[in-house]
Amino acid sequence: MSQDRAGIDLDTSLGYLLKEASSALRIAMEEVLKPLGMTITHYSCLELLAQRPGLSNSELARGAFVTRQSMNVLLQSLERDGFVSRADEAPVGKALPTSLTPKGRKSLAAATAAVRSVEVRMLTGMTPAEQSAALRALRSMIDSLRRAPD
Repeated sequence: MSQDRAGIDLDTSLGYLLKEASSALRIAMEEVLKPLGMTITHYSCLELLAQRPGLSNSELARGAFVTRQSMNVLLQSLERDGFVSRADEAPVGKALPTSLTPKGRKSLAAATAAVRSVEVRMLTGMTPAEQSAALRALRSMIDSLRRAPD
């Protein structure tokens, strides 16, 4: 292989390091959620509903980074198991608003504590100023990527 190949230095590539951090975060979250009988998508769905009650299937799917079909399957399971409830009829259009049940809130409380412990672990070694700078940098990267290229 040629030494002069213009490639990406994986040790200094922000994109690669972000992907590696994302993967490590996912693994750590899966480890703490599995004993609670939850997946990351299950947790994300409950957290979204706690913060934004009444979200539709499509809105939940976007927020949890899954397809509408995957979210629909999850919602059916969560409803069957008593974690969420959905209206029988849509108040407007076709979207059935979804809300947490008391069982869903209790389950979410345990999962939130577990996920929070992962985030605390992830931020160990960073000062509050470094954490704030990281948040600003990540938000800036997201905003830049979501803008249409010039």
